[in-house]
Amino acid sequence: MEKTVFVEMNNICKTFGVIRANRNINFRVNQGEIHALLGENGAGKSTLVNMLSGIYTPDAGSIEIYGKPVKIHSPRQAFELGIGMIHQHFKLIDVLTAAENILLSEKGSLFLSEKEALKKIQKVMENYGLLIDLSKKISDMSVSEKQTVEIIKVLYRGAKILILDEPTAVLTPQEIEKLFVILRNLAKGGCAVIIITHKLNEVMTISDRVTVLRQGETIATLDTQSTNYRELTELMVGKPVDLTIERLPSKKGNLMLEVKNLTVLGEHQVKVLDNVTFDLYGGEILGVAGVAGSGQKELCESIAGLYPVESGSIVFEDENIVGLNPREIIRKGISMSFIPEDRLGMGLIPSMDMVDNMLLKDYVNQPGIAIDRKPARQKAERVRKRLNIQTPGLSTPIRKLSGGNIQKVLLGREIDSNPRLLITAYPARGLDIGVSYNIYDLLQEQKQKGVGILYIGEDLDVLIELCDRIMVLCDGRITGIVESKSITKEGLGLLMAGESLTALEKEEHLCRL
Repeated sequence: MEKTVFVEMNNICKTFGVIRANRNINFRVNQGEIHALLGENGAGKSTLVNMLSGIYTPDAGSIEIYGKPVKIHSPRQAFELGIGMIHQHFKLIDVLTAAENILLSEKGSLFLSEKEALKKIQKVMENYGLLIDLSKKISDMSVSEKQTVEIIKVLYRGAKILILDEPTAVLTPQEIEKLFVILRNLAKGGCAVIIITHKLNEVMTISDRVTVLRQGETIATLDTQSTNYRELTELMVGKPVDLTIERLPSKKGNLMLEVKNLTVLGEHQVKVLDNVTFDLYGGEILGVAGVAGSGQKELCESIAGLYPVESGSIVFEDENIVGLNPREIIRKGISMSFIPEDRLGMGLIPSMDMVDNMLLKDYVNQPGIAIDRKPARQKAERVRKRLNIQTPGLSTPIRKLSGGNIQKVLLGREIDSNPRLLITAYPARGLDIGVSYNIYDLLQEQKQKGVGILYIGEDLDVLIELCDRIMVLCDGRITGIVESKSITKEGLGLLMAGESLTALEKEEHLCRL
């Protein structure tokens, strides 16, 4: 039986200046299927779906929706064609309820009575097995609930083609499973679902078919059941990649960092870190897990002297560093590699080239008035080769590099500074698989040198495979610190949701060593 084609994109091309983001891409999605769009950072995935959702228009090629040729010039036109996009950053108004946010999304909904509107929303929810408290305010919702509201919102507007951009990035494993149930219900209900992700395990779990992009071109479209991790990785990268992380044995050294009763206040004097206590030894990797906004950013910045501490102590090699400024902390051998969403807003200066950005860390240590750029140039070249940074040259301004390459510059600079304590947050976020595993190897090299590493990550599989111990944060509090080899991924998810270690032992997600 021939399947109904909902989306067909033929020979799609898109260029931004001299950069060819999409080149003759062919992409087809059927009714009732979940189709994964897979590719490295910069492969052209976002550009392709942005043309489907009306944010960009293609330079060449054709688009057919439900078998009819269309020209999509705006997001409004896309909505009218039944195309709904759920972005990674939700577009919801916190002070309004779920129902109010949903109603705001539809033109003419103000003329519906509240009773009729709620009936219509309830019918959408029943059709697709969606559960949400419509009277609950967005500000009181979990990330998973907010995502469900976004899905209901586009369905309420009549969407039959749904695009989800990295939908699991900030969810716990339990929330991811709930989302997958929703996506399967959408497909069963006759929708076409497109999911953009870089997580191979999710592709294999949820999708019916997968299209792999590489360097702006379509490499292959495969039935998920007939492929495997290794084949998909090779198609993405263009060469075989070893996907194993062999955790090197920990040679536990001296106590490097001791944090006691650390409390940090955020906006409106709310505790973003509440009585946090842990230690970190040289020669070990201590992982930090938690859903987004659990205090990871504030923890990194507090240790690095970038965020004021309300109370508690941060002892580095027998000295309390609370109150010291970032320059004084760096001089003590603490190197911070915090990779924020805005890579150019913190750590690097976009108008400067690689050499000058390398100089930022150590120019104050040079004798005399004149600055010798030769060591910084040698360091930049060393980092470029080590991390395979794609740049026209060392004198190219950082802002002209891709996001992934900017991230490599920042991380490479920190590792090359020979730190005693390395704080790294999401070092592989947005990077392709090959480079990600290269970074994991670099971190293990630092561990073997006796460096203490605080690793904040979002991929629970990597946390378990790479780290020696894992500390879990939930709403600014530690719910547990466990040996990586004694915890399951599901167990980490429960701790991230606020469950106790005792409950995990009962449910056999944790075994005492």
